[in-house]
Amino acid sequence: MSSFETVIGLEIHAQLATKTKIFSSASTAFGAAPNSQANLVDLGYPGVLPVLNLEAVRMATKFGLAIGATVSQRSVFARKNYFYPDLPKGYQISQYEKPIVEKGRMDILLEDGSVKTVGITRAHLEEDAGKSLHEDFQGFSGIDLNRAGTPLLEIVSEPDMRSAKEAIAYLKKIHTLVRYLEICDGNMQEGSFRCDANVSVRPVGQEKFGTRCEIKNLNSFRFIEKAINYEVARQIDIIEGGGTIRQETRLYDPDRGETRALRSKEEANDYRYFPDPDLLPVAIDTAFIDAVRRTLPELPDEKAARYIEKFSLSAYDAGVLTASREMADYYEAVLAALGAGQEKLAANWVMGELSGALNKDGIEVTASRVDAGRLAGLLKRIVDETISGKIAKEVFESMWAEDKDADAIIESKGLKQITDTGAIEKVIDEIMAANPKQLADYRSGKDKLFGFFVGQVMKVTGGKANPAQVNDLLKRKLAG
Repeated sequence: MSSFETVIGLEIHAQLATKTKIFSSASTAFGAAPNSQANLVDLGYPGVLPVLNLEAVRMATKFGLAIGATVSQRSVFARKNYFYPDLPKGYQISQYEKPIVEKGRMDILLEDGSVKTVGITRAHLEEDAGKSLHEDFQGFSGIDLNRAGTPLLEIVSEPDMRSAKEAIAYLKKIHTLVRYLEICDGNMQEGSFRCDANVSVRPVGQEKFGTRCEIKNLNSFRFIEKAINYEVARQIDIIEGGGTIRQETRLYDPDRGETRALRSKEEANDYRYFPDPDLLPVAIDTAFIDAVRRTLPELPDEKAARYIEKFSLSAYDAGVLTASREMADYYEAVLAALGAGQEKLAANWVMGELSGALNKDGIEVTASRVDAGRLAGLLKRIVDETISGKIAKEVFESMWAEDKDADAIIESKGLKQITDTGAIEKVIDEIMAANPKQLADYRSGKDKLFGFFVGQVMKVTGGKANPAQVNDLLKRKLAG
């Protein structure tokens, strides 16, 4: 057991799903040709004035309400001064002393089943910078300013997490929430959702925090966990070797699996924050906040609690099914078509066969080749014992590949379950007659041979015999 305690705080940058930028009318659509979506405001031309995007304010308010935070009725934009080659103005418009959202919380489920609350210090609005491109050029860099001015909500946690796994649980919970709220698409590959991790270590029992290092621009759950674990080990090695930790900003190199120093860590005074003279304070009233509150959907925790109470699902199953709004919608659509009483059956199939097929093809549930109504149609055939659960998996594979309904596949392939008691008894009699030794051994007490007889019946019937009937009839027949 380590004699050091890890302390982690995350700064998450969620790109807001507005159609235009936070202070200009330029498009935020992804994938356009470089520098084709940056207008004079984004380029910082002299004399141009920023105009705040109301939709960004609405989305930030929505997030604040969802995490039980205080939504400030008066917040202020500030200029954060520093030089980036892809920041044309030489400063970033952000919020500092008076952010729009303060003092929220997020509950996360830990591996041991306990719940931990992570405090959220603040969430503030700001604009993104452009992007420097190095890979496609020899000896110089290219600058793409399409992202300049893209609206971001920076979500800053308290240093409440004590392991990389806790950090990932928190990060995934925020990722789920912003997609439920439809304020961010959560696409990490496109940079819509990324985070900076502040990591430090301290001797167990010490109250004072250790010196922290910030790992910048992490955009993969797997890389974030690896980066934090590497950084923790690095800091412990330095301290145990008699060294001291320097406060600095570091980058994670996924190819080498290590972090490396980028620059010394800036403090707030290094940025020379001051209120932006071109933007008035943002004033929102209770009527605006109440109107936004009425647009809140059923949130993930609320939905999971309903699944546990109403559908008698386990906390784990409820958590998996509500991990994305789209998956939860799909599950509920299956239930609506299937009918009450089959909640567990539907959950098992959505989390099992469906999710497996989606993962194999690398697609989201919204692009599923078997829609909710057709999956419900397949499950109905299990419920009415037209087919067994085992045969249903074969039918599902055909549905996925052939774009056909379950009934059509069952009929064309002759997969209907054998439920004729007489027919099953005849097969059992033949198998008992063909295997006298196994029959004698079973009747002398070798109960494990029961599985042998079940397997033989299913083999002879091509897996079509009703399993429940097979078990009942075999028990009676084998008992003599």
